[in-house]
Amino acid sequence: MLMRAYAMGIFPMSEHRDDPEIFWVDPRRRGIMPLDGFHISRSLRRRLRRGDFRVSVNRDFAAVVDGCADRDDTWINAEIRRLYLALHLKGRAHSLEVWDSAETLIGGVYGVTLGAAFFGESMFSRRTDASKIALAFLVDRLNLGGFTLFDTQFLTPHLASLGGQEVSRAAYHARLREAITQEADFTAPPVPTVQEVMQRNTQMS
Repeated sequence: MLMRAYAMGIFPMSEHRDDPEIFWVDPRRRGIMPLDGFHISRSLRRRLRRGDFRVSVNRDFAAVVDGCADRDDTWINAEIRRLYLALHLKGRAHSLEVWDSAETLIGGVYGVTLGAAFFGESMFSRRTDASKIALAFLVDRLNLGGFTLFDTQFLTPHLASLGGQEVSRAAYHARLREAITQEADFTAPPVPTVQEVMQRNTQMS
């Protein structure tokens, strides 16, 4: 049912952590991240060049979900956590983690794949720019894996500063219909170096 919902352009949320109910959302204005328009600012480039972090893929999906839910106001309740862990075990949901030099999880992002669409669910950061690092590596991975749509659900000021855009519901559904008929692979690309991510981003820009 959850994958059918994504194919229709809707996604689940809960009012808060302790609410057992789930409701479905289909925003009138949809946030997307153009895969050829991710913006690496000068400050983020400096942060990337420091290289005092490591990126992994699907190393600890549950910890990323829990990191995203670890805030005062969250839409991730116990049922949503259970559902996405089940999707991860089926190979339909994936995480990208950012670790510091002491192997502490400092940021990450997770989402769902269907065809050539990636549905970004949530991200978190426990250190400055950790979520931006996660997004830079995620966009690079989606490009290498053949994805054509990166759905961010809503457009926040944070996402807008990185190149995120807002489109109408009709425009989103048109892109979605095309993307889910195509093939892409989230797990195939190897984890790149920082230099590779920045070089490919410069070439796209």
